[in-house]
Amino acid sequence: MNYAQKIFSQIQTPNIFTWNTMIRGYAFSENPRPAIDLYTQMRAVHLVEPDTHIYPFLLKAISKLLDVKLGEKVHCVVIKTGFESLVYVQNGLVHLYATCEYPDSAYKVFDKMSVRNLVTWNSVINGFALNGKPHEVLDFFRKMSLKGIEPDGFTMVSLLCACAELGALALGRRVHVYMFKVGLNENLHAVNALLDFYAKCGRIREAEMVFDEMRERSVVSWTSLIVGLAVNGFGSEAIRLFEEMEVQELAPTDITLVGVLYACSHCGMVDKGFDYFNQMKDRYGSTARIEHYGCMVDLLGRAGKVKEAYEFIKDMPMQSNAVIWRTLLGACSLHGHLALAQTARSKLLDLDPKHCGDYVLLSNLYASEHRWTDVQQLRAKMVEEGVRKTPGFSLVELRNRVHEFVMGDRSHPQDKEIYAMLREITKVLRLEGYVPHTVNVLADIEEEEKETALTYHSEKIAIAFMLINSLPGTPITVIKNLRVCADCHLAIKLISKIFDREIVVRDRSRFHHFKHGSCSCRDYW
Repeated sequence: MNYAQKIFSQIQTPNIFTWNTMIRGYAFSENPRPAIDLYTQMRAVHLVEPDTHIYPFLLKAISKLLDVKLGEKVHCVVIKTGFESLVYVQNGLVHLYATCEYPDSAYKVFDKMSVRNLVTWNSVINGFALNGKPHEVLDFFRKMSLKGIEPDGFTMVSLLCACAELGALALGRRVHVYMFKVGLNENLHAVNALLDFYAKCGRIREAEMVFDEMRERSVVSWTSLIVGLAVNGFGSEAIRLFEEMEVQELAPTDITLVGVLYACSHCGMVDKGFDYFNQMKDRYGSTARIEHYGCMVDLLGRAGKVKEAYEFIKDMPMQSNAVIWRTLLGACSLHGHLALAQTARSKLLDLDPKHCGDYVLLSNLYASEHRWTDVQQLRAKMVEEGVRKTPGFSLVELRNRVHEFVMGDRSHPQDKEIYAMLREITKVLRLEGYVPHTVNVLADIEEEEKETALTYHSEKIAIAFMLINSLPGTPITVIKNLRVCADCHLAIKLISKIFDREIVVRDRSRFHHFKHGSCSCRDYW
């Protein structure tokens, strides 16, 4: 672009084709900002009127800059100049709003379009996928199929991302079969998404099969499987795969190294983690970023080295962010370090004062020490500040439909059968020697009431539903948005033994594979 700019600057009266060529070049470059400057210069200084070709490139540049306000201004110009009806301009607008996390605006443009091509559908589907709206992704994919539009590799990536977020294993497997039928199993981006999908649904062995069958592998392929192994509790296998990647002389990315440190963190490999961290610069040519420092704080915190984690934060060469201090707060809550927890909380009040998770972590710690007055004051503070606790929910898939449950949920059509099964579960658990873990129930109430509250956690309701509706011996997969609590972890271990079921629970940070009364995390999570 530097050479092109030098030649362009020597043209006394560039025509519209020349302006378009330059704007297109910058839109596809690593630095799209000059595309905006050229457009402004073209209209304001040279008084050249844009044609039909310029706006798709201009909108692409704005999308890369994530400047939705500028995008809205250009959208207004497009309407005034009469170019809004062109499908390529409309596609650019849909892509812009989707990329900038304005899915509702993307849908409004989409809804008004009289002609839609594959790019249009991919843009709106990808927009919903990027913005955490997996149900909408599936809905639009169905509509797209009904219109007879054949999906491509980009569609598959968005669809598999949605299936992964929802834990829709059966649907994702159907996508896998479709990819094989139409030859998209050779599309590297789509296959990488498929690998990631299986890993995020707790089917790590199927992810390994996809990896083994790939004719071509990118660093993304290796990284996806390394991270997948790590979050599924197979830290040693993740490290071995990384070592194999090194033998292949593939340079790891920063994300690959995050995956390696994550593997060490979730498997308690403290020394191994520090070995990799200390070699990042000399061996891998990577400068440690805040994400890598966060992994090290997590590594120390999970291992119970909370004071060492605090000292590590103080020695960091960059300003620590809210995630770092929240990681420390979580470790303090887990291991009972109240003084350090209050230090971490004071830092978080400056950085991110309205994050509900911080209140919950500190409340857990107060509750574990029976400081009920402090718990009540903290909850009153939440009300005063308008902070609302994120409700826990659990997802399960049955016969191509995803069912969602929240704590104490009575809205399901099988409500009576589910709660009858919950009572049966509680009965057989007690015969097995189960004692509810009530220490972190955030209320100064009678023990019996605490036990009742624990019985109706969303993952237990989801498991009861699946026990009723699936054949004996069928594996159960639960997707949960929060960290699984100690009581549910204990109960699900016993349920897997009593009912002879493999139960996979994906919580906020990792997978738990329950089988024959034990968990893959070995109670280290």
